[in-house]
Amino acid sequence: MEKIAPFHIAIPVQDLAVARKFYREVLLCSEGRSSEQWVDFNLYGHQLVIHETKQAKEDLAYNAVDAHAVPIPHYGVVLPWDEWEALSERLKTHKIEFIIEPYIRFKGEAGEQATMFFLDPSGNALEFKAFKDLNQLFAK
Repeated sequence: MEKIAPFHIAIPVQDLAVARKFYREVLLCSEGRSSEQWVDFNLYGHQLVIHETKQAKEDLAYNAVDAHAVPIPHYGVVLPWDEWEALSERLKTHKIEFIIEPYIRFKGEAGEQATMFFLDPSGNALEFKAFKDLNQLFAK
């Protein structure tokens, strides 16, 4: 499997302090540079930047995937299996409400994966997933 490079994503948040606390304390992201309007985070080796905005959040759209309504847009990270399980438990401890509860998608098929969806405090949809065999990431 080819090496996957870190990505950069910037997302809008309505309350910088609340979002900062969520990413730091719930998702355990380490904080990098920041200003009064934005904060850089290390999201499992990827650069996530939250930008405060007062602009209204658009409603999410949904597509059916494996009999679930998957929110779009969404972003997230593919984690090692044990880290995915630990995150799932930590989210439950923090009483995070799931859009799609943690489960195994495409069970017994190409691309079998553990997945879960939830919202950050600003309504940004996040998906975290894991593969027992990372070579299945792009399997058809």
